[in-house]
Order: sequence, then structure tokens, then C-alpha cells
Amino acid sequence: MIPKIGSINAKKLIAYCGGVEEVFKQSKKALLKIPGIGDCLASEITNQKIIGLAEQEIDFISKFNIKPLFYLDAEYPERLRQCEDCPIVLFVKGKTEINFNREKYISIVGTRKATDYGKQVCEKLIAGLSEKGYNPIIVSGLAYGIDIIAHKSALKNNLQTLAVLGHGLDSMYPASHRNVAKEIFETGALITDFPSKTKFDRNNFIKRNRIIAGLSDATIIIESGEQGGALITADLANSYNREVFAVPGNVGAKYSQGCNQLIKANKAALIETPEDIEFLLGWEPVNTQKQPRQITLFSELAEDEKQIIDYLKTVEQESIDLICIKTQMPVSKVSSLLLNLEFAGLVKSKPGKVFSLNR
Repeated sequence: MIPKIGSINAKKLIAYCGGVEEVFKQSKKALLKIPGIGDCLASEITNQKIIGLAEQEIDFISKFNIKPLFYLDAEYPERLRQCEDCPIVLFVKGKTEINFNREKYISIVGTRKATDYGKQVCEKLIAGLSEKGYNPIIVSGLAYGIDIIAHKSALKNNLQTLAVLGHGLDSMYPASHRNVAKEIFETGALITDFPSKTKFDRNNFIKRNRIIAGLSDATIIIESGEQGGALITADLANSYNREVFAVPGNVGAKYSQGCNQLIKANKAALIETPEDIEFLLGWEPVNTQKQPRQITLFSELAEDEKQIIDYLKTVEQESIDLICIKTQMPVSKVSSLLLNLEFAGLVKSKPGKVFSLNR
């Protein structure tokens, strides 16, 4: 509730003082000794009106059954907590308990002026992920264009979806998406780090993008101009070491320029189908019966190939560099042997030059 104190400074205050309550017990003189806290901020922290504002917010979230998640709570999204600038508090509204630490979270964002092409690609990607049984939670920002299409497609395919808002939960923007927000509320959640009565500000919608990027394993950009919020979200995801995917478009098309540039600059991997997402994230196929494979009798294999197979039996997966070290063979030879074993269907190659037995 304190003006000009962001999430990073707030965490610093909590760490220095030894807890949230202790922050408000400090004298102004003690606060001034904390790095980054000047006279203005120290005065704001010691101003008792802040406690009153906090009490009003507690009344609001209690009245409307909103769940606050503090960044040190066990239920706070672990992926988001890994981001340095994650919110101190998330306000969550939904009729269903959301498991923020489930295995698969995908963010989908893009231009507010989606073309038919962008709409079709978005719908097909989400439908394909649902049909394959992955059932990821779809995260977006409830904005016009790709965002609302992603939410609607998730609902249509019976997937949970989270809408991250750039304002408090006492309002809804855009108002025309209120009905979709109600549907999301039934099976997923509305999320924000802004308290009630927050004034509408363009920068707030940019700020909320860090939550969209931080909540997910990967962010997919579907259509974007040369500039825009989707590209900011992509940059944030990259800064968090998360995967970024982009759907390519026609050369020269206005709302494909951003995606094409991300791909060209190696800031995003090119994707066209759900299978691309599956491969790049290393997801194991669902709803498929794996056939038992005999991997103990390799009389037809050369001794060097057997050596690699025997080592891969002892690990779940391994990089080519460590395979070389463990087998004491040069990279050129191991690369050739792994290729032969892959063709034989005995070894599986994964992104990042990682290999495992094809069990």
C-alpha cells in the first residue's frame, strides 16, 4: 500500500527488519539505515494512514472472498517466486482452488488486433494440446485480440485458464469481457497484484506482464507488431530463463513483424503445431500405450554402442558431453554412435543435446 515501494524494495525491507510486522515497528531513523530507503520512503512507512488503507483492503478481500497469497506462503506460485521482481502479494479470485505448482503452465499473448490467421492458430494450438491430454493451464491477460481468444479457446476445450489483470478486482477492463471473466472465475481464476481502487494506468498493464511471464514454463507469442506488450512479455520470459515460442507469419504482414523478429534474433523458437511445443518442452506423450522394448539383448551392437547403452541404463537422461566423459570416447565418435542408436530406435534425442534410452 506504500507509494513508490516496489516488490524488490519491499522484500529488502522485510529481510532487513526480520518480518513484515517488524517493518512497521521501526523508527524513521532505523529505516534510513536500510539501503535504498530515503527520507521520503521512511516517512511513508511510518505514516499510520498506511495501516488504515491496509485494513480497508482486508475488508474488501474478505467481503468478496478473494484469496491473498504472500510471497513466502507455500501456496504462492513457485515459478513466480523464482523471479526477483515477483509481487509481494497476489490477489486471487476463483471458485476453484488453483494448484499453482502443477506441472504444465503455458502463457499465450499477442496483438490486440488479431487477424483470422492469428485466431485460427491460437485455437488450433490450444485444441491440440487438449486433445493430446496435456491439459496445461493457459495464462493470458484478458485483453482484446489474442488474449481473449486464448481464454475462450481454453474454456471451450475444458482447460483451466488464469486471467492476469492490470487493475484491482473491484473493476473489470475491458468491460465487454466481463462475461468471459465470469466463466474463467468458475473453473480458473482472476489474478492481480493491484489492490482495489487502483487507478487505471497503461503502465499497470505493462507491469502485470511480469506475472504472465513468470507463472509459466513457456510464453507463446501469436501475432505482434514491431512494438507492443507481447514483446515486453517475451523479453521478461527470456530474462526469467523461461522458454519463448513465436508463431511465424507472412513477410511484411504488420502483425507478424514482431514474431518474425523474435525468431530471427533467436529470442524465440519457431512453432507451428502442438507437437512443436511438446518436443521443445520435452513433454512425454500422454494417452499412448508404450510398447515394451527389449534393451538387454544387443548381440548385433558393436562394443562401443553397448558401452553407451549400458551407461544410459544407469541414468534417466544425459548430455553428450557427460556421455563422452563416462565412456572415455571423443565427441565425434559418440555423436556418430548416438545417431546410429537413434536410427535403431534405441536412443531418444532431446533438446540441448541430451539423450536417453527409448524405453
